[in-house]
Amino acid sequence: MSSRLTAKKILIITSNTGIERDELLKPLQQLRGDGATVTHASSKGGTTQTFVGDTEKDKAVESDAKLSEVSSADFDALIIPGGTVNADTLRQDAAALKLINEFVKAGKPVAAICHGPWALIDAGVIKGKTLTSYKSVRTDLINAGAADWVDAQVKECKANGWTLITSRTPDDLPAFNDAIAKAVAG
Repeated sequence: MSSRLTAKKILIITSNTGIERDELLKPLQQLRGDGATVTHASSKGGTTQTFVGDTEKDKAVESDAKLSEVSSADFDALIIPGGTVNADTLRQDAAALKLINEFVKAGKPVAAICHGPWALIDAGVIKGKTLTSYKSVRTDLINAGAADWVDAQVKECKANGWTLITSRTPDDLPAFNDAIAKAVAG
């Protein structure tokens, strides 16, 4: 176990279903392994349902809190996993959008993978950013005002006073997790 993130607190937000399993569990495990305290907050709290490839039901995972019960002031960074149902549900969740905006206004790193950037669109925070995502989200991001979309394992964009870290798919998780750890460690 590493200690590079000791005393750092990271928030992962999800809905209660349709979450891409590895995009929730791998960052949670790696960042905890690096010494961070990681909290998983879901829309309703309690049990969340993960999937593999959006179609294969997988593990049920207990979240630590409800989205409406957490504050950005208590965390150093925010992570938004993908899964099309998860991301589409989060983009309609007022508590999720509020949290995203609080992290951005505080200048704290925000990381989103796969379809997770959909929530960033509805939070209104991607204008002028260069990012990556699952390829089918590209047009949505460009239409919402992203400066550019790149096909890369991980894209870190520092602009407008905050850092956005994005990745495409579960295959990119090692690079995604490492970029998050570096941004949080400072």
